[in-house]
Amino acid sequence: MNIETEIQELKERLTLAERRAQAAEDYVAISNLQRTYGYYVDKSQWDQVADLFARDGVLEINARGKFFGQDRIREYMHHFGPAEPGVLMNHIQIQPVINIAPDGMTASGRFRALMQVGRMGGEGLWGDAIYENRYVKEDGVWKIASLRAYQSFYVPYDKGWAQEALPLMTDFDDFPPDEPTEAYPVYPEIFVPPYHYANPVSGRK
Repeated sequence: MNIETEIQELKERLTLAERRAQAAEDYVAISNLQRTYGYYVDKSQWDQVADLFARDGVLEINARGKFFGQDRIREYMHHFGPAEPGVLMNHIQIQPVINIAPDGMTASGRFRALMQVGRMGGEGLWGDAIYENRYVKEDGVWKIASLRAYQSFYVPYDKGWAQEALPLMTDFDDFPPDEPTEAYPVYPEIFVPPYHYANPVSGRK
């Protein structure tokens, strides 16, 4: 092997190592971004939530419709009101599956949210949702390009998922969306939110 060939191979290996290192950093950044979303939602920090979205971001939670753009997302989130004593709103973000585009500028992620929602002396619920989200690196920073949350179930905490389940949460009557969302089955029915990825072993979609 001559010196020119060896140098070229070293350059290629270095380029590959840099790409892998950047992809690892991007994975951590996106995972932290989504988890940060959950912490802000927990405490009704709606401006902090809206700031996580890209300028032309899209928000779609359960069957309440789509909201386009950071300003509309901010307005939608504030519709839930400020944090109040005795209100529990835990949105635990787990099970990330993140796939970053080859150009390193966009990504897709699937997460699960385990939720504890309720009010002292009032209603208490367990909840579960699946996120299928897109992310974009805007101005050098990873942001949420679209957040799509599919309600899996809401059930009374004292009865659990063995005795009672609530229906799909639909549009707010007093806060219409920019675009409606098509309804889908929730527990106890079976519904699998579409995966953004193929099977990593078989390649089947």
